[in-house]
Amino acid sequence: MPQRKNTLTLGADRALYVGEIPATGWHCHASPVLLMGLSGRFALHWGTGPVETCHSALVDAGVEHLFDPCGEVVALVYLEPDSPEARGMRSVFQRQGGVLLDVAAPVGARGAMEGHLRSFDLPALLHRHLLQAAPPLDPRVAHSLHALRRPQHEQGRLARAGLASAAQLSASRFNHLFRAEMGVSLRSYRVWSQVRLAMAGLAASPRLTDAALHGDFADSAHFSRMFRQTFGMTPSSVLKPLKQVTLLD
Repeated sequence: MPQRKNTLTLGADRALYVGEIPATGWHCHASPVLLMGLSGRFALHWGTGPVETCHSALVDAGVEHLFDPCGEVVALVYLEPDSPEARGMRSVFQRQGGVLLDVAAPVGARGAMEGHLRSFDLPALLHRHLLQAAPPLDPRVAHSLHALRRPQHEQGRLARAGLASAAQLSASRFNHLFRAEMGVSLRSYRVWSQVRLAMAGLAASPRLTDAALHGDFADSAHFSRMFRQTFGMTPSSVLKPLKQVTLLD
């Protein structure tokens, strides 16, 4: 059987990883994720309940969980918490809990499913009731996200007080607004945006040390620690097997 080509696609407010990955440790991130088994069922554990097996699952941002692909080819779709789809799912997560199992509608052949994944065609992948209209994002938070997503070496270190000042709020009120709008804390989202920037750097260089610098981490050890905290895996186990990294406009 030919070796699977692991790929990473990064868009403005979403990301897709397709391939084979190891089982994770306990982790949580500042982004909801759609997990899909492309060649079989996978295992998922969260909270104090039993390990569940399924073909697809949605895990909300901030939910600590274990993910075991069980040797299958998987797709992981990460939605930025300010994306329309993620914001529209907030009410569903609140009503039904932080994890939803077997959420994907039948798509047919695996090739068609992968096509929908690569074009981020969520209406073709998810049950319709999961994709609801979302209210517009507060413009003060939207402005802070624009700043957070730029490499910090281009603008200097962004302090919480600076973001709050730009929003004309105290630091504590800005934190409250950010969490209310995004569903995650400013601190956790800052780490997430740095890890995401580091992965984007792989499009220019496959070296993990270069990726760490691109994400404005102090050094490779800092990047590795934050990556493991975010994804429950070492960066080398996930990023070194990548054969293709694509950045979308």
